[in-house]
Amino acid sequence: MDVHQMTSTSPTSSAPSGITATLSVVDIAVLVVYFLLILAVGIWSMWRTQRSTVDGYFLAGRNMTWWPVGASLFASNIGSGHFIGLAGSGAAAGIAAIAYEWNHKQGMLMVLLLGWLFLPIYIASGVKTMPEYLQRRFGGRRTQIFIAILSLFIYIFTKISVDMYAGALFIQLALQWNIYLAVTLLLLITALYTVAGGLAAVIYTDAAQTAIMLVGSLILMGFSFDKVGGWEALMEGYGKAIPAIRVPNTTCGIPRDDAFHLFRDPVNSDLPWPGVILGMSIPSLWYWCSDQVIVQRSLAAKTLTHAKGGSLLTAYLKVLPFFVIMLPGMISRILYTDEVACADPDLCRQICGNPVGCTDIAYAKMVMELLPTGLRGLMMAVMIAALMSSLTSIFNSASTIFTMDVWKTFRSRCTEWELMVVGRVFVLVLVVASVLWIPVVQASQGGQLFIYIQSISTYLQPPVSVIFLMGCFWKRTNEQGAFWGLVIGLVVGCIRMLLDFIYPTPLCYEEDDRPGVLKNIHYLYFSLILSFITLLIVIVISLATEKPKPEQITRLTWFTRLDPVAPKQSVFSVESSVKTSKGKESNEDGGFPRRGSSSSVPAQARWKSALYWLCGMKKRRDGEDDPEETPEETVCSLEEKPHLRLIVNVNLIVCLCGAAFIVGYWA
Repeated sequence: MDVHQMTSTSPTSSAPSGITATLSVVDIAVLVVYFLLILAVGIWSMWRTQRSTVDGYFLAGRNMTWWPVGASLFASNIGSGHFIGLAGSGAAAGIAAIAYEWNHKQGMLMVLLLGWLFLPIYIASGVKTMPEYLQRRFGGRRTQIFIAILSLFIYIFTKISVDMYAGALFIQLALQWNIYLAVTLLLLITALYTVAGGLAAVIYTDAAQTAIMLVGSLILMGFSFDKVGGWEALMEGYGKAIPAIRVPNTTCGIPRDDAFHLFRDPVNSDLPWPGVILGMSIPSLWYWCSDQVIVQRSLAAKTLTHAKGGSLLTAYLKVLPFFVIMLPGMISRILYTDEVACADPDLCRQICGNPVGCTDIAYAKMVMELLPTGLRGLMMAVMIAALMSSLTSIFNSASTIFTMDVWKTFRSRCTEWELMVVGRVFVLVLVVASVLWIPVVQASQGGQLFIYIQSISTYLQPPVSVIFLMGCFWKRTNEQGAFWGLVIGLVVGCIRMLLDFIYPTPLCYEEDDRPGVLKNIHYLYFSLILSFITLLIVIVISLATEKPKPEQITRLTWFTRLDPVAPKQSVFSVESSVKTSKGKESNEDGGFPRRGSSSSVPAQARWKSALYWLCGMKKRRDGEDDPEETPEETVCSLEEKPHLRLIVNVNLIVCLCGAAFIVGYWA
């Protein structure tokens, strides 16, 4: 989940009255140029990779260099929900929520752990998906299927809905478009190059959109600081940004005294500092170190060194959201106090349609009111870039999980051609599911949907994180311990999630009459408790049952990652004879022509040829084998050139020192 401490306004049929400006013809022209640029990059990237193989489509041929990998990691993480939620958090409560960027699942530190600790294990194992890693590490299928279905559920019903909500909000504010038209068009464009180009197209377009996001957000930051009067004016003005109308005798609308402190009171604050340090770190492992959306991009790197370089680039870029998103959100409160910081429920409903508050319009307000013609169009392109980059990443990764971990489980003798078709069709299924989910997003008045989404992120991630952590770094962990630790941990987390949804956090003028487990145990502290429960179950059951088999350990843990590569026969080569005979008998399998019929191909087959060309799927003759996969030894290699390894290790130290300084300064 990408949105934290965020009160939501639901998109309605008309734009909120708090924003009056609209896009001009020049702004629309900028948007058109943006779309043409992205489509050009997507088409160009189609020729960069062999898209007709599993590795080519799902892992970009494992041939990506460090800079597109790092840019794609950043773009996949920074969705349109960031520009809404992070700026809104800054306007509402100060800088504390930036801890999610620097510590937590969007954190600088966690992406470095991915590159130096987890990726060597994943690369050595030769896996393509995270559920596949669990299947090889623990054996059996139940843990693999469990994690695959859980991941698909989280992708479809949380990540997609959050990004669509935030993107639709900006589109409605600027273009006054119908929400279904706007989101459907965006989904179709993203699906086009995701289906056609696979991960390679997604990564290269992400790199282009990262540049657009950085340029646009830096320009807005410059305008906002110029308007407010500089850094000192921000520090002084934020504490005085109190709306004229608010509920009397309450704290509603009054800025926090600790607004510019990252670490806050451990008992009574909104983000207690022990929870920030520990409670955020454990579930962050799921997002950065075991989530398919993130790990898949790193697995596409040509070498381990390039994967580490991508992690470093992402970590450096993660410093920027504080300056280009959160601080402009705080400035928005200063410049438009009565609207952004409204504290009277009736007035807030008039301004943004949400009686809880209107801090979510902070960034949009700056874009539409502060920027001149032309730059407003650029910032709309930034919002759409953030939305599209996140959605394409989710589409591609969800398609990979469904194809390799769900479909292949029930169709164990499927051909590589079939996997390519299923992977592309599932992207279209996700598009339909996303459109059907729009009414639920629209109905999320009062922030209930996003309380639910935040609960899913907070209470379902720690058990998964513990399973991956133990599987990677404790050789004694077995399938029984991992499975039952995961199941029991998720049950406990779901109970707390359900309570959170039933008893939402009271507003500033309401009495807190929630059950003690909610009122007295902060969700970050509960994350620690949940992690400890899962850890204890994994250890006890693993020690009480049989040890893992040697093949479940070799090259599958940190301590065995350098073991010799065991010879392994590909499932596709095993079935080459079966596939050949099927290709001779049926013209329906992949549209192959029958033997002896090549001279009489019907005219209606031309549209199939065009479709194959668009998707990069080569039509093979009868008896022709699937393309050979990359040799196992090359795929699993952990070799690094000494001078390049020295460069990335020096940068690792620099990055860690910089992160420590930043956190220490604002603590």
